Amino acid sequence: MKKLLTITLLSVSLFIASTSAVSAQSAAQSYIEKFKDNAIRIMHETGVPASIILGVAMHESASGKSAIAKNLNNQFGVKGGGGAVYYKNNKKVRSSYKRYDSVMDSFKDFARIMTERKQFSHLLDKFSTSDYKGWAKGIQRGGYASSKKWAAQVLGIINKYDLNDFDDDAAPDSTKRELANNQ
Repeated sequence: MKKLLTITLLSVSLFIASTSAVSAQSAAQSYIEKFKDNAIRIMHETGVPASIILGVAMHESASGKSAIAKNLNNQFGVKGGGGAVYYKNNKKVRSSYKRYDSVMDSFKDFARIMTERKQFSHLLDKFSTSDYKGWAKGIQRGGYASSKKWAAQVLGIINKYDLNDFDDDAAPDSTKRELANNQ
């Protein structure tokens, strides 16, 4: 009887573990599908790689599942903005994180931070849109996060989901057509 109970408990535990892993995988895939075009558009406008935009957003927001991502549209853990308030389980939560009107506004603000703040703006001149590894390490060195593992974690997400494939599309279609016509 004990063996049967133990086997049953192990089976249930394995099922739950595999179900939650599949759920996390599908949440990440859904997030990528939903926001990849925004990340590519911002890459074309600013020069910040789409893989970095998506990888950092997925890392910082748990693929859109974190409380600040859901309640404040803040995908990057950006602080500031005068103390945003939201409600969780009918309780008022005061937050030091910035509130955005939309996820796209959050993406644009992240790109602005990367291109305008002194500790990150040099990355634009130093790394191409295809050098996502250089970008991730440069962002960490610039003090974006306090964890020494931050860049490795972001790079792990980029590699796991092949987000760097979006960086290959570095030139807008009209520019690619012009280049092809001139050859």
